[in-house]
Parts: sequence; C-alpha cells; structure tokens
Amino acid sequence: MALGRSDSKNPAPVEITRGKGSARVVRILVVDDEEYVRTMMASTLERQGYEVHAAASGRQAVEMLDRYAFDLVLTDIVMQDGNGITLLDHAHARQPDLPVVMVTAVHDISVAIDSMRRGAYDYLLKPFERDQLTSTVQRALEHRSALAQTQSYQQSLEEMVRARTEMLRHAMEDLEHSYDVTLEALGDALDLKDSETQGHSKRVTAYTIALARAMGIGPDEVKVIARGAFLHDIGKMAIPDDILRKPGKLNPDEQAVMREHCARGYQMLRKIPFLAEAAEIVFCHQEHYDGSGYPNGLRGREIPLGARIFAVADTMDAITSDRPYRKARSFDVAREEILRCSGTQFDPAVVEVFMKIPNELWHELRAEISGQNNRFTSFEPPPQFRKRG
Repeated sequence: MALGRSDSKNPAPVEITRGKGSARVVRILVVDDEEYVRTMMASTLERQGYEVHAAASGRQAVEMLDRYAFDLVLTDIVMQDGNGITLLDHAHARQPDLPVVMVTAVHDISVAIDSMRRGAYDYLLKPFERDQLTSTVQRALEHRSALAQTQSYQQSLEEMVRARTEMLRHAMEDLEHSYDVTLEALGDALDLKDSETQGHSKRVTAYTIALARAMGIGPDEVKVIARGAFLHDIGKMAIPDDILRKPGKLNPDEQAVMREHCARGYQMLRKIPFLAEAAEIVFCHQEHYDGSGYPNGLRGREIPLGARIFAVADTMDAITSDRPYRKARSFDVAREEILRCSGTQFDPAVVEVFMKIPNELWHELRAEISGQNNRFTSFEPPPQFRKRG
C-alpha cells in the first residue's frame, strides 16, 4: 500500500539528483510484515519529506518493484510471506544500483551480514531509534547519489572521448586524403615525363584494386597495395631523360640504369611512414614468381602479395595499351598471355582469380579512367567496381 507523500505541514520534500542535473522527490519502499514497524518507519520518513510506499509482504514488494522505480528499499529479512534475501536479489535484478537496507532482529545478524555480501548496502537492528533510521537512509541515499554522479561523469567522459576520437579519425582521414592527392599529382607528373605510359598509373591502379578485392583482401590492405601500384614507377623520375625517353631499344648499360628505378623508388618512399608498406611493392614490382625478375631475384611468397597482384594488372595494361612500336591488343590476348606465364612470371593463385573476372569489368574500368579522370581517385575503387561489391 502507498502511504503517500508529506503534506504542507511537513518539511520540503527531499530531492535526489540523477543524470544531468534533473531532480525529483526520493521514493522509498518499506517492507515489513509487522504493521507497527512498517507504519513507524513510513511516518518517520514521510516527515523527512520522502515519498514512501509500504508493502506488508515480500510478494507485495516484488509487485511494487515491478511497477515503480525506487531510490531505496528497506526490507525485513524474515517475513511470513517471502523473505528479504529473495527481495534483495529481485531488486538488484531490476535496478543493479538500487541500495537495499536489511532490517533484522538481533538473532538474524549473521543473515544480515550475509545479505551485505550479496549486495545489500547496510542493515538496521531491531529495535532501532528513529534517528538511526533517518541517518541510515541518508547515508544510503548519499551513496546512491554519489554513484549516480560518478556514472554520469563516466558517461560524459566516455562521450567526450568518443567525440574526440571521431574528430581525430576525421582529421586523419583528411590528412590521408591530402597525402593521396599529393601522390596522385606526383604520378601525373611522371606520366607527363614519360609520355609512353600516359594514364598507365591510374589504369594499373584500378586494375590492381579490382583484382585485390576479388581475392578477398581487406580495405586497409587494398589501400596500401593501391598506393604501391600507383607509385610503382616513381623511381623513373630519377632516370635520365635520354634513357627514359629513348624511342628505340635500350643497350645493356641503359637497361641496367633503367632497372635502377625499382630501388630508386623504394629509397624515395621507404622513409615516409605513411608509405613504408607501399614502398615494398615499389621495390618488388619487377620480380617474377619463378625468381627470374629483378632487382633481387625473389621467388614465390618472398615477393609481397601486393607486388604479385600488381604484376598481373601491369601486364594486362601493357598489352592493352598503345605503344610506339605496336598497337594495343585485346583483353582476350592479355588473358591468354597471363595464363601462359602462370607459374613463371605470375603467381598461379592470382592468375586463377584473374581468369574468373570477365573482360567487361576491365573495359568498364578503362573507359571510366579514360573518360572521367577528374572523378577517379587512385586509391579507391572506381564506381563500377564498388557497385559489384
């Protein structure tokens, strides 16, 4: 039964602060099967300005806990209908932070202490003075208020950390984007210097991204591979123009200088933390699966996976692009050549995935890059491939 709230003759209602500063009258549940004790406790607390609800049994108290939210429960331990230990467990199941004070006779003291081990806040020994009751209640409510403020502070701190983490994430994304824009400008500068391969960096990067995604590689690693693919020939900026732009076949000495572009590109990029992993792809992009490539004659899995994927994409673009000494050939021709060199120049596992990708995708990617360069970011999949997911 509810004993109601204090009338105008009683002190102003006691308020409890919860959350972000909101306050309301404290609601207390008193549970005891002795009417005198129950009435005395309720009237004493009402005079202090609390809103008091009273229950004559454990069963009735459970019903009230299911119906209302309370700030404190005072319950007898031994009752004819139910017991305080069961009620304690039920109360904490409903409201884990709800303080419960056990009210008990002297012979129940061991039970009261055990109940505190189970989560009760305190206990009162019968018979008790009214001052003992009010001071115990005050301590319990102060404990709950402090706990609520701590939880609120922790929640605010967590929200602040989340907000700052999100700000940092956006800042890092913006910084990463600015890096990529700068790298793309470097790639464009290389294409201008080496007119024979104009547009090659963007195309081979798009092909590499498509093939890497088809192999199930995660987005973070795909970005690393894409940067390595895009910058694979960056070392050619250090190659003399008379060799780089020579229209005819290079002699052995010139070939040796040209082959230095792998190491030169690696040296340019390896000291930049942002590009350290991509630099490995730049260094190894001319290695062959059977060990016949350069600069170090690596074989098989000694070659970074990104470089093995790039090798297939690079050959496909070389075959399907115009060169001064020949016209571009079809994707079918490129497919046959790549399959023929599986196990020698190329990783058979990469070739197997490549062969499952229809030529239509390569046509779409090439058309997208050729016709809409300004909309293509080298380090993200072009729109057609994103749709294919």
